[in-house]
Amino acid sequence: MGASLNTGFKKAKVQPEMNVTPLVNVVLVLLIIFMVLAPVMAKSFWVRLPPKDDKEEQLDQANDPDKPLVLSVAADGKTAINKIEVDRAELTDKLTRMFNARPDNSLYLDAADDTEYGMVLGAVDLARGAQAFPIVILTSKPE
Repeated sequence: MGASLNTGFKKAKVQPEMNVTPLVNVVLVLLIIFMVLAPVMAKSFWVRLPPKDDKEEQLDQANDPDKPLVLSVAADGKTAINKIEVDRAELTDKLTRMFNARPDNSLYLDAADDTEYGMVLGAVDLARGAQAFPIVILTSKPE
């Protein structure tokens, strides 16, 4: 820090002056660092996502909010959502995802006449896990 002394007849006062040289040096060093790092930070990277299944695309196309969502249970226990076969292990997740795209969580249940009662109840339990309410049991196919 520098100081200047007045040489006059009055009392000598010390007037401090700020030395800005170290401040300028620090700012220039930071400027150089940021100029060097800017291209490195702007680099992008690619992410490989797992490919979508054909069933996923079919379910997305079949999930029209204007049409009812129908859960079908075949006689051998296979389940299908809007005529697209879905494994029972994935049924809750698929229904949850489909209900998120709909204003209501109503589900129509269509079971074959010769399906075991336990198979139908198992499908209903899985649908309840996806927050399906109400579940309407069909006696005839919806349009």
